[in-house]
Amino acid sequence: MAGNISRVNRLLSVVPLRGRYEPETGDHVVGRITEVGQKRWKVNIGAKQDAVLMLGSVNLPGGILRRKSESDELQMRSFLKEGDLLNAEVQTIFNNGMASLHTRSLKYGKLRNGVFLSVPSSLIIKQKNHSFDLPGNVSIVVGMNGFIWLSKTIKSKNHESTSRLSSGNHNDYTPGDGNMAITRLEEGSSWEIYSDRNDANIDRNVRGTISRYYNVIKALASCELGITEPRIRMGYEESMSYSDQGELIDGASQRHICQSIINNEKMRGVASGLVMD
Repeated sequence: MAGNISRVNRLLSVVPLRGRYEPETGDHVVGRITEVGQKRWKVNIGAKQDAVLMLGSVNLPGGILRRKSESDELQMRSFLKEGDLLNAEVQTIFNNGMASLHTRSLKYGKLRNGVFLSVPSSLIIKQKNHSFDLPGNVSIVVGMNGFIWLSKTIKSKNHESTSRLSSGNHNDYTPGDGNMAITRLEEGSSWEIYSDRNDANIDRNVRGTISRYYNVIKALASCELGITEPRIRMGYEESMSYSDQGELIDGASQRHICQSIINNEKMRGVASGLVMD
């Protein structure tokens, strides 16, 4: 078997370069809904078996922590349906190896306004954050399972909601009305996270930038370089020397980008992986 050696005290193990993703508690993953069942969704995360996302493990519109009702169960396809992509965290691993996910944090949930790609999970290096904003108005979610999502950066609506409340007529205030207004704004905003519609104002420049990042990540995977935020940024900067994005799918261009990243890391004293000939 060929792979990376993992050592824990006196125990040595080999992590194969190729193989199915093995989920671990706390992993940030990207997955696709494959089935809607009774109070649960099945999610393909590239493991040996689908993960499960329980109805009680998602944020419902309104963000109110409460027991999930029969009405919520009937609306499950309004939240997530077959084919939808989402990012989530592995909450626990069952005895049979199946992973249980949750999306209770606002940084998790349904994905839109972007493009999906996959790389071998062995190339994903664990980092403090697996979702971050990149230059060019692009955001990325790098799942530990090798599933990656590139999308247009979405500005937070918290400031917009606050502004709407601040600009209201305070003379018409009645005790209790303020809380109701905030609740309605929050509920409207939380329903939006389950929308199937992509934004209509994604301009050509952003689409082109997403395509460039897509090809940079494919180049890293082709050269079997571990994928990290700094390498994606360096690869993007190096790719700017190619005016035509189509050139980035050429093998020679991919090797040139990866070699430039390695040279840059050597100058900074950062250990890097090997580049395939």
